[in-house]
Amino acid sequence: MSVVAENPILARRTSTFGRLSDYFWLNPKLFLLMLLAPPLPWLGIIYLGSLFALLLQSFFSIDEFSGLINYEFTLDTYRQLLIPANFDIILRTVIMAALVTLASALIAFPIAYYAARYARGKWKALFYLAVMLPLWSSYLVKVYAWKLILAKEGILNWGFAKLHLTWLLDAWLALPVVGGNSLSISYTGTFIVFVYVWMPFMILPIQAALERVPVNLIEASADLGGNPGQTFRHVLFPLALPGIIAGSIFTFSLTLGDYIIPQIIGSSRLFIGQAVYAQQGTAGNIPLAAAFTVVPIVIMGFYLWMAKKRGAFDAL
Repeated sequence: MSVVAENPILARRTSTFGRLSDYFWLNPKLFLLMLLAPPLPWLGIIYLGSLFALLLQSFFSIDEFSGLINYEFTLDTYRQLLIPANFDIILRTVIMAALVTLASALIAFPIAYYAARYARGKWKALFYLAVMLPLWSSYLVKVYAWKLILAKEGILNWGFAKLHLTWLLDAWLALPVVGGNSLSISYTGTFIVFVYVWMPFMILPIQAALERVPVNLIEASADLGGNPGQTFRHVLFPLALPGIIAGSIFTFSLTLGDYIIPQIIGSSRLFIGQAVYAQQGTAGNIPLAAAFTVVPIVIMGFYLWMAKKRGAFDAL
């Protein structure tokens, strides 16, 4: 008897679906191509096509007299990004995104470390529930809830008053850049809400990276005489760095493009997302709105290139 007849796995099936299944099993590349066929047109035509159209719009300009789009290739729109008012918007957004990313990493690391090293059983399930629960509620509901919390009549001001620390809050709000009439209309309030909303996107990649750090490496560092600070600097932090960078990709990019939080909580000074909305919706200057949109794309492209070199995608 032949090997095919003796082995039911290698035996050819007579049904149409069976033969088709055998054919795809023997040709995995073709099967992969069929799986990718539906999403590839969406990605290539709709998503990348819209990005290309957006990039193309940024090389046009607006006629100052008629307000119509001049469909001639020019770099004047990009030169407008360098005027002080527009450059301040870009700089303000990048600084806020960097500060939010740094603060999120500092807060998320000890939480993720506890979950990776000490949480077991129901406590680990509770950790995941606590991290993911804010993501289940509406984005706008969370932002407006924070507006009420940070308002002058909110619970945060009430807490400062009960602790007799209102003078401290007033002193902070009196500062020229970070302050304002209340936390709900200040950069401090914008910063707090950004950190709260994007925090889960920082905790989970760090926790995943820390779980892959072998415990015996930390024990070996202690056996060789390393104190906790040295173990953190030379063992734990370098191995967790890809997870930190992976989390920063989310927090940095989401802060760069968000316009709802600065619109609801913050001062009247614009961020990039608000500038895009204002130029396209109110002013009707689509080329300038497109040029503003290209800025975070370029920044994130460079950031992703650096993150790939650091091995951050291994922790995603």
